[in-house]
Amino acid sequence: MSQRMQQGQPMIIMGDDAQRVQDQNAQDYNISAARAVAESVRSTLGPKGMDKMLVDSTGGVTITNDGVTILKEMDIDNPTAEMIIEVAETQEDEAGDGTTTAVAIAGELLKNAEDLLEQEIHPTAIIKGFHMASEQAREEVDNVAEQVDPGDEELLKKVAETSMTGKGAELNKEHLAQLIIDAVSQVTVETDEGDNIVDLEFLEIETQTGRSASESELLEGAIVDKDPVHDDMPTEVEDAKVLLVNEAIEVEEANADTNVSIDSPDQLQQFLDQEEAQLKQKVEQIKETGANVVFCQKGIDDLAQHYLAKEGILAVRRAKKSDLEFLKEVLDAAVVSDLDSATEAELGYGSVTRDETDEMFYVTGEDAHGVTLLLRGSTEHVVDELERGINDALEVVAQTVSDGRVLAGGGAVEVEVASRLRDYADSVSGREQLAVEA
Repeated sequence: MSQRMQQGQPMIIMGDDAQRVQDQNAQDYNISAARAVAESVRSTLGPKGMDKMLVDSTGGVTITNDGVTILKEMDIDNPTAEMIIEVAETQEDEAGDGTTTAVAIAGELLKNAEDLLEQEIHPTAIIKGFHMASEQAREEVDNVAEQVDPGDEELLKKVAETSMTGKGAELNKEHLAQLIIDAVSQVTVETDEGDNIVDLEFLEIETQTGRSASESELLEGAIVDKDPVHDDMPTEVEDAKVLLVNEAIEVEEANADTNVSIDSPDQLQQFLDQEEAQLKQKVEQIKETGANVVFCQKGIDDLAQHYLAKEGILAVRRAKKSDLEFLKEVLDAAVVSDLDSATEAELGYGSVTRDETDEMFYVTGEDAHGVTLLLRGSTEHVVDELERGINDALEVVAQTVSDGRVLAGGGAVEVEVASRLRDYADSVSGREQLAVEA
């Protein structure tokens, strides 16, 4: 045993490509890595912010102005830099927007911390000062925040437009802001205590290429971008009784591989007849529930399609799981996983119509619980960026309605809070005062 291990000192084994950085070098290294990430998104900030084009390892291209999207798409394996990405992700989860600002401020705070370290101020004093300043900044933000009436459409529209400024959605921001206000008001519920709760679970976003963003619209109910499984099926059902199924309407396959020997064509015919009878029974079970529309998450056998069309039942197969979950809310229905136990009580009621131009179904419930924002754009990249901008604006407007307060934009609050923190720093003693200043 080596003398070092006998003395109780740890033995560290590292790979060939590992680096070990200590003391001042480690601080410089960590701050540089984090600031490099912050700098990468800084040029996307504000009305004159520029988009970034990111190409992943498979050749996929993302063109975006959204801070958190850029950071998620970047291939970063530095642990300190990853902490900065966490800042952006937390900001996105909590507020829905402001990720670039959060990261840019984090980068500047690190830069100022580096200056303080060079003045030989201990990291603990810097952390304490930053914490004191952050607590004070929260109080000041509360002081300058203005109460907003959730019914004040003009102000909410400004909030939505601010969130879209500098992003792909900006070109049509007036039209899109109105859609966002309408969408949020449709999914807002006032509690007995007078609070407003915005449930964005009841708001679905669908995208479509080949049209202008100005043709985007808000629709009551859900959109299902699918075709009927059979040409002879109806495409419009006014008095729809909808069955949502996540079981395949097909012949059940054996779990194990089996070989069957047959001696005559009659035996083969018996197998085929048995399969046909099974499919007939499944269609019969659907018919017995009273359903005249079926949305199936899995496959529907060709023969079953024929029988469903014969019964005048509209069927759609391979619907997305998210579509089924949303239809469940819109129609107040249940998702059936076993046709044997399907009953009329699990059906949803409403109307199903088809737009032949857009080749999609519009589904509305009798008392619609959900709305769909249909975003249109010229190309896939345009639509993707539009969706990111709209998502941010939706989250921000929803926060405003539920929180009931707004702040001035354009960096005004940051400047005001900075001024108030400088005044507060005079009342702080010790080296922490320099950190509060920073």
